[in-house]
Amino acid sequence: MKKMILLGALLSSLSLSANAQSMFEKSEDAIEYRKATFQLIRYQIGDMGDMLKGKVPFDAKRFEKRANAAATLSALPWEAFTNDSQKGDTSALPAVWNDRATFDKKAAKFAEYAQALATAAKSGDKKEIAPAFRNWAKGCKDCHKSFKD
Repeated sequence: MKKMILLGALLSSLSLSANAQSMFEKSEDAIEYRKATFQLIRYQIGDMGDMLKGKVPFDAKRFEKRANAAATLSALPWEAFTNDSQKGDTSALPAVWNDRATFDKKAAKFAEYAQALATAAKSGDKKEIAPAFRNWAKGCKDCHKSFKD
């Protein structure tokens, strides 16, 4: 029974990897996917930042909605940094592929910060939300410094 479960898990994980790779038939598809995802992240960070800065009224429900979207989106773009998508209309630096371990670590941390932000947003308390937002925004900037043109 254990062998069947392990075999099923292995086959499932292999098929997920194959699906992710086949999702991007061309390198341009991967680049377009990650650009679109980052654009959506930019909308979330902009709206939440404006609320925290007082540029627009703070709306706890809207903030929570943006934070939940950010948590989902922050986990998505990384699969689109395929080996064949290094060239093309991209602002990703070669360091993404030359120092993949650091890149993957920063990507995971960014997604972790986004999850923490979504959790904090549930409270509706700006004093709890603000530090979580700053961490997430810092995670964004940290990656840009090393890996984005």
